[in-house]
This record gives sequence, structure tokens and C-alpha cells, in this order.
Amino acid sequence: MTTIAIDAGFDSGNIEVLGIDGTTARLAIPKDRMAEFAQWYHFRVTAEPGEELTLKLTGLNASAYPGGWPNYDSCVSEDREYWIRAASTFDKDEDAGTLTVRYTPASGIAYFAYFAPYSMERHHDLVAEAAASEGVDVERLGTTLDGQTIDYLTLGDGPRQVWLYARQHPGETQAEWWMEGALECLTDTSDPVARALRQQCTFHIVPNCNPDGSRRGHLRTNAVGTNLNREWHEPSAEKSPEVLAIRNKMDETGVDFAMDVHGDEAIPAVFLAGFEGIPSWSDELGETFYRYERILDRRTPDFQTELGYPKTPAGRANLAISTNQMAERFGCTAMTLEMPYKDLASAPEPEQGWSPERCKLLARDCLAALLEWLEEA
Repeated sequence: MTTIAIDAGFDSGNIEVLGIDGTTARLAIPKDRMAEFAQWYHFRVTAEPGEELTLKLTGLNASAYPGGWPNYDSCVSEDREYWIRAASTFDKDEDAGTLTVRYTPASGIAYFAYFAPYSMERHHDLVAEAAASEGVDVERLGTTLDGQTIDYLTLGDGPRQVWLYARQHPGETQAEWWMEGALECLTDTSDPVARALRQQCTFHIVPNCNPDGSRRGHLRTNAVGTNLNREWHEPSAEKSPEVLAIRNKMDETGVDFAMDVHGDEAIPAVFLAGFEGIPSWSDELGETFYRYERILDRRTPDFQTELGYPKTPAGRANLAISTNQMAERFGCTAMTLEMPYKDLASAPEPEQGWSPERCKLLARDCLAALLEWLEEA
């Protein structure tokens, strides 16, 4: 039996090796820099082909979302393109909570991650490809604390100002896979849904709101430990320049419809969260959100309304959260789209679980639902 090697010194890599014994490893997930969040992992294992690996991620009872581990299977890929699920079990009583991942690689290298990673290199490819498409403009909204660019794309000629933005929480890579699907749809000049949407809307798109956290391998925060989705009431250049730049641009353009794209650790479903509880709530404004939710529920079996977050009581909304701030600030229809790390409870797919491919397909359904929503507005 040979001894495996484990590395995470690459874009979004994150793991601590506690010990290796042959093909078994004890591991721990480091916290985000200057923060207490720990959940995202991404690492490479070098091993002999055909030998089963046993990887034990320990200390998970103290992770950011311990409810994310039961009934969760780790993502794994040998070519970094096609991601499947490796059989995993969680034992809360073993070593302060341990996820045991077992996998037999066919080649000498296997990559493991909490969800299929979306690297900053792929992000730059996405932006460059979109920029080369007809009718797309790219702007540099500013830079992050690590000096990375905050990319902002616009397309369409219509009067409705639609904002789509993702990955405030960098470990929620589902969100940028969704963005890839949305941009592929919107830049396809032969797509009838995209053509109609570009005529009726001007799209404002930020595919990655948190480049620093993405590259650093964080779950939830930027370079200085700030949770960006708690900064929308009073963003600052020192703690949250990303939110400050994006919100300033929103103030310039106005917002009629806003979707903030995320991932949820524990809930095995795709769902939407609205803006109940904002000071200016009205049933009329709320109905614009509920109507979109009903349309999306009808359009795709990958969406549902039974599982999700509880509604915020009247007057109790946190205006530091983006969706609440957008609805209150602009009187617009705003929402948070959540996708799972686990498989869908209602429509499981054993090989891949919830996957990049399904994220991209969901984006197309969300855009088709938007077009139908506009027709009834």
C-alpha cells in the first residue's frame, strides 16, 4: 500500500491535513480568514489508481452549518470538468463530528470539494466570452481588497432594469454555475426567450461579488472576514468595497427586478426567499414576488415551495441583507435564489446529485419565468 499525498495550494483550495496513514487521511476544514465560518473544502489527492481512499473530515460539529453534513455526499472529479458524488457518511459522535468519504480513483489524481468549484480562471473566461458577444458591455466597478476586479456586464435595450448577482458567499459556487447558464442563454442570439428579454429589459450582471473569498477558499466572507450579505445597509470601502461599488451602480441605474443567487448547506431543495418584514411592505408589492415564485414552480420540477426559510415577521427585516435592501430602497421585486449542496430530496440523481449542469439549466428556467412574469406585469 502506498501513502497518498494531499494538496490545497491552488485557487479556492482549503484543507488542513492532520495525518495520513496509507490511503486513509484525517483532515480538518480551516476557517475563513478573520472569521469563524468553516465549511468549504477543496483539495487534491495523489494516489495509486484502483486503491480505495478513506478521507475523514473531522471537527464538523463546530462548522458553520453542521446540519449540512447528514445525508451529504462529497463532490469528486478526476478531470476537473465532470463532478460526481463520492459515498460519504456523517457521524456526529466520531472525532467531534466526522464526514467519512470513500472513493476509488481510476487515475492517479482526484479532486474533492464541497461543491464543484468555480475557479477565478473560469470566471475570467466567462467574462471574456460574454464580452465578445454581440451587445454586451463590460465595466470594472472597482477593485477588491486583494486587488481583484469587480466585473459588471450589461446587455439588452429594454426599460426594465434587471439585476442578477451571485456569489456574495464565495463557497456557494452553485451561484456562478447558474450565472454561466444565464449568460449562455442571454448571449444566444438565436434563443427566443433571450431575444424577448433583451427587448424588454436591460440586464445588469455581477457574476462574482466576492473574488477575494473565492480565490482564498472561503465559505462566506471576503479578504477581511466580512460577510458581504450583511453589509447592504452601510457598506464601507474598508470592510466591503464590493458591496459599496455594486450598490452605488444600482443607485445610478435603478432596479425593477433583482435576483441574488446563493446556495444553502442544509436544505435539500431549490427555493426562493423574499422580502417579508421590510418597513415599506405591502401586499401588492409582495404579490409581485409570489407571482414569480408560482411561475417558476410551474415551469420546472427542480423548484419547489414547501421547503425554505420562514417568513420574517412584519417590521423585522434585516436591511443589511441584499434582498431586503433592494426591495426597500427601490420598491422593486427582489429575491434570493437558494440551491442545495446536497441532492434534491424530491428528485434525486445518484451519480451527480445537484450539479453544475442542473444549476445552468435552472438559470434558463428562471429567465423563462421572468419573461412570463413580465408579460403579466
